[in-house]
Amino acid sequence: MRIKLFWITLFLLSINLVTAQDDLTSYLTLPSELTENANAVVRLDETIVDVRAINDMEISEKRIVTVLNEKGIYKIGAAVGYDNDIKVKDVEVRIYDKFGKQIKKIRERDFIDVSAVSGGTMYTDSRVKYIDYTPTEYPFTAVFTSTIQTKNTANLPSFNPIGYYIGIQKSRYKITYPSSFILHKKELNLKEFGVIKDEKEGKLSYSIENFPGIKPESLSPSESEIEPKVFLALNKFSYDGVTAEINNWEEFGSWMYQSLLNGRATVDAETTATIENLVANATSDREKAKIIYEFMQNKTRYISVQVGIGGFQPIPANEVDKVGYGDCKGLTNYTMALLKIAGVESYYTHVEAGNEIVGFYDDFASLAQGNHVILNIPNNGDDIWLECTSQKVPFGHIGDFTDNRNVLVITPEGGKIKRTKKYSTEENLQETNGLYTLNNDGNIIADVTVMTKGIQYDSRYYLQDRSDVEKDKHYKRYFRTVNNVNIDEIALKNDKEAIAFSEKIKFKADAYGVITGNRMLFAPNALNRYTNIPDRYRNRKFPLEIQRGYYDTDAYEIKLPNDYKIEAIPDNVTYETKFGSYSFTITKKDDQTLQYQRTIKIKDGLYPKEAYKEYRKFIKKIVKYDGSKIVLIKK
Repeated sequence: MRIKLFWITLFLLSINLVTAQDDLTSYLTLPSELTENANAVVRLDETIVDVRAINDMEISEKRIVTVLNEKGIYKIGAAVGYDNDIKVKDVEVRIYDKFGKQIKKIRERDFIDVSAVSGGTMYTDSRVKYIDYTPTEYPFTAVFTSTIQTKNTANLPSFNPIGYYIGIQKSRYKITYPSSFILHKKELNLKEFGVIKDEKEGKLSYSIENFPGIKPESLSPSESEIEPKVFLALNKFSYDGVTAEINNWEEFGSWMYQSLLNGRATVDAETTATIENLVANATSDREKAKIIYEFMQNKTRYISVQVGIGGFQPIPANEVDKVGYGDCKGLTNYTMALLKIAGVESYYTHVEAGNEIVGFYDDFASLAQGNHVILNIPNNGDDIWLECTSQKVPFGHIGDFTDNRNVLVITPEGGKIKRTKKYSTEENLQETNGLYTLNNDGNIIADVTVMTKGIQYDSRYYLQDRSDVEKDKHYKRYFRTVNNVNIDEIALKNDKEAIAFSEKIKFKADAYGVITGNRMLFAPNALNRYTNIPDRYRNRKFPLEIQRGYYDTDAYEIKLPNDYKIEAIPDNVTYETKFGSYSFTITKKDDQTLQYQRTIKIKDGLYPKEAYKEYRKFIKKIVKYDGSKIVLIKK
């Protein structure tokens, strides 16, 4: 009887285990509310971090993801990085069809194993294992498991469960650590998303369940500001065999300088003499820095290695000097070494780079923040910031990749949080001047000059290096409110001294003026018309943030067709709001010539979600005014 009861119990247990597995791998058991606004649904995302000692940490991951379409494949995240200090103990992916039937098993030996860097040999010990899986049909479910062991405990995984267009069935994070350590935390937006936290001595966990996919909203703050997230850092850790005890940015910067940077910013006697000769006649530190920066740009090329993959320590400057290439860490350290020869003070600086403005938290020190390195020249309080990975960026220009955010400046005295340059609304300037002629058939001949500065320069100067075909396509898209554009001439000039980009374009187009009977209608703003109205939201969830303002001025001379005269002309407009301002005027120079002038200023700022409707109304009016028509009638 006991034997029979044992086998019945075992049988029921096996059914429960199979059912539990099927519940997570079968699309048919997926709650329908989680598929709304989702490209994939995370059935389970479990991260277990076990810190056993200051130099011994094991990280296990299990992720079960039902992929609904090709845009959701990335969420499987089936990749692990490793090097001399990170050992892969286990990695595997299993693929299931929509019914929960296993159709493929990808073992560690089947993973693609590549260097973390292409185009260089300086980082051969940093490698990545990943899969390249192309499904035969959707939906399917992938189960990814991995375990790594590392001696480096300086960079703990973060808890970041939510993403746009991703449904979450269950996500949990657990860390255990010696009770003699202090675990520092930076918790963001947990309550708003119903994250459950459980903390005991030496143990901490977070979990979230049954959260539907989120659709991004136009002009909302960056994901890092609105999603739940937890950064973690131990007060005591080991990195590359060096131990440290850190509780703030000052201590963190001091450790980085002494342990990772000190002694690596030197070059040989030949390069030293070259630099000394280059700056011999320079009269200021700024002039010296500019000469050295341009020397570095001409001598080196950039290879991409994300901070954290290729390690946090830069390659020595003398090695970069020999091979002529490096990643952001190596090139920044190399530039710092060259500036040191000229007696120009400069500091290695960690930054979270990207178009969205995401800065370091001044009250939480960790290696988890930052994905890029730039250089800071204090310049007696007038900071100069250098992007050392580009051969094209002008001296002192950083653009929207690293602008206006908290960064960690590493000095011999310790780490300092500084803020990079903010480009003001007026600095982000675009001036458009043009002359265009309408003939009696409504065809247009235009001669346009566009000059940009600030962030607007940043989005245009790259055009100089594009092919003629790409330039032609670009300007046809740019003048999209004019149909059938035929580009006749393109002349581009990048003034690196003034950090200004000039574009001179000549084009023709048919039927810009619409002829109806004995009348012709056309919009006077043919060269820089605003057409994009922000999306409408019935129930907006996030605040409105305009991260960067800008200022456009336009002045056109318009030659009217000889056989027509003006019948109706739009009234002049001046429109002011808290978000910015807009104006246009049309004046008569003579019977066949008009002067059109327009300004639009959009201010940066953070506003409550209720303000979005008012902002959208402001933009709708701009679109309406920009599309205003002049009516001509035959003489």
